[in-house]
Amino acid sequence: MTWNQQLVKVNNKSLVLHTIKEQAPISRADISQHLGLTKGTVSSLVNELLEEKICYESGPGESSGGRRPVMLLFNERAGYSIGIDLGVNYILGVLTDLTGNIVSEKMKHVNNMDYEKTILTIKEIIQFLLNSSPNSHYGVVGVGIAVPGIVNKDGDNILLAPNLGWENINLKQDIEKEYSLPVVIDNEANAGAYGEKRFGSGKEYENLIYLSAGIGIGVGFILNNELYRGADGFSGEMGHMIIEINGKECRCGSTGCWELYASEQALLHQAKYLQLSIKSEEISLESLVELAKENEEIISLFDQIGRYLGIGITNIINTFNPQQIIIGNRLALAKELLLKPIVEVIERHSLRHNQTNLKINFAELTNYSAALGVSAFVIEFFLKSDLHEKHKKIPIG
Repeated sequence: MTWNQQLVKVNNKSLVLHTIKEQAPISRADISQHLGLTKGTVSSLVNELLEEKICYESGPGESSGGRRPVMLLFNERAGYSIGIDLGVNYILGVLTDLTGNIVSEKMKHVNNMDYEKTILTIKEIIQFLLNSSPNSHYGVVGVGIAVPGIVNKDGDNILLAPNLGWENINLKQDIEKEYSLPVVIDNEANAGAYGEKRFGSGKEYENLIYLSAGIGIGVGFILNNELYRGADGFSGEMGHMIIEINGKECRCGSTGCWELYASEQALLHQAKYLQLSIKSEEISLESLVELAKENEEIISLFDQIGRYLGIGITNIINTFNPQQIIIGNRLALAKELLLKPIVEVIERHSLRHNQTNLKINFAELTNYSAALGVSAFVIEFFLKSDLHEKHKKIPIG
């Protein structure tokens, strides 16, 4: 087989697998008709997928006049994927099957993001998820880690994560060395956007923008159904969009950055100046949401954060004219307090034409968007690779 023939075969096999994954249960004849491939080609490729345990046959389907066809289904339990959302004050890990269903999870709240301490916590979570993985043909197929910072194009170097205090960190290499598993590192806003597009509130939209509002702010873009990364992979750092020209100093080295006024960090900082019934070290987003039920000062504080969020979102809307804005990460926990001021600012300041078909939603996946998104990156890498027969199970325990 020539190189071109091999490439065509790999592409056709990928198309067949995608069709089974998205349209199952489906027959070989329907795949042939849907893709415009010959029945012989489809049958040969399906047989390979059956041998690789990536799909399986079920009982016969509806007859259209002849023999009832054997139906094909995607085997979501052929392997499992690990997705890690590395927040500034938490680390969330999920184990999913090959369709993104969460099988196991572990969350750790952290106060110190020193790299050596953080990587120990990441490894602890990965090991827990490996230990909780059910038996399967391929075992765990990889680990994805979503990071709040700038990651280079190859995903092997965290160039800058100002809210973590990290610069030029090779997390990918450190994890691969420990577990001998494929590792995907990506920006957490990109992962969150992809998670919501695949599994959450963005499924019906081709042009959406995901706002990751936690300790910092990041933005992920799905444009024309594709994740947009920018020329060098650095798009979406809109938390460092300047909204106050002579504003506060930011860890990134600039001043007046959006995330200094519209993030969980800004909320917690301002809350410490209020006369609250709890100690300052016990102030958290969750406690403030609870106290807001009976405290007008805290309601006003959330209103202020919401207005600042609305200012930045308005700039994004006027720039990109998206169909949907999704607000995710930690601040989504306060959606009842934030939605009204956000919408008021958008309605007042964004261009009318951009508002006509615009949807403002909070993340359907709540705080799981990034973990599920980066887990999906791992799964796609695995399914597109031609490694099913050579993939070795990783020892657990």
